[in-house]
Amino acid sequence: MSASAPLLRRAAVEGLGTAALVAVVVGSGIQATELTHDVAVQLLANSLATVFGLGMLIAFLGPVSGAHFNPAVTLAAWFTGRRTGDGPALRDVAAYLPAQVAGAVVGAVLADAMFGKPLVAFSTHERWAGHLWLAEVVATAGLVWLVFGLARAGRTHLAPLLVAAYIGAAYWFTSSTSFANPAVTIGRAFTDTFAGIAPTSVLPFLAAQLLGAAAGLGLVALCFGRPAAAGKDEVVVPHAGQQPVAPARSTEESALA
Repeated sequence: MSASAPLLRRAAVEGLGTAALVAVVVGSGIQATELTHDVAVQLLANSLATVFGLGMLIAFLGPVSGAHFNPAVTLAAWFTGRRTGDGPALRDVAAYLPAQVAGAVVGAVLADAMFGKPLVAFSTHERWAGHLWLAEVVATAGLVWLVFGLARAGRTHLAPLLVAAYIGAAYWFTSSTSFANPAVTIGRAFTDTFAGIAPTSVLPFLAAQLLGAAAGLGLVALCFGRPAAAGKDEVVVPHAGQQPVAPARSTEESALA
């Protein structure tokens, strides 16, 4: 995360990035269903577009806001950094979460507009089943495990590639097609298209994703232990109001989900 970027700019980037991500997910889903009736091909097109779009957005916007685009990642970053001070502060969380949700809704509406669909049409795609909720727990746990595992291992530069690859794989190995993101889940309720989710199905998905985020943090602790204190040669990004120690970004905030 950029030490010099003000909170308003970072929150705006989180909103814009989430909007772009949802536009990619929803728009590619609409395009796929208009080009073929083969559901497998539709999912393949949707997942490939998401992989490319997500990887680009992380690499592009990560240096500014950390490229969370996901309330589960933001909350996990706050939770893990609340004692060491290397995560977002509560005021950052309070700015990021509304921006991410608003951005997701805008992205869904934009995708519908680009394809001549009703601008706001709540989805009728019911996703209400225990196995889908389990899939969301697994998908989100794996995402958080990866993002924060990369940070603990000092491999955050691989986040654009590996996070995008994981989401692409999770499209196929989870029955829910891996929403793994509360903001994206809410945004996808605003489009009655291939990628939509009925509003009545949203709350269980959100609960499963938050449970998955907690499970993912447990996996990080199991595999990597507690984060080591920053050494004198390590870069540290200060929070608002502090003077920068070195012009680099926080390890816990430099990758998305």
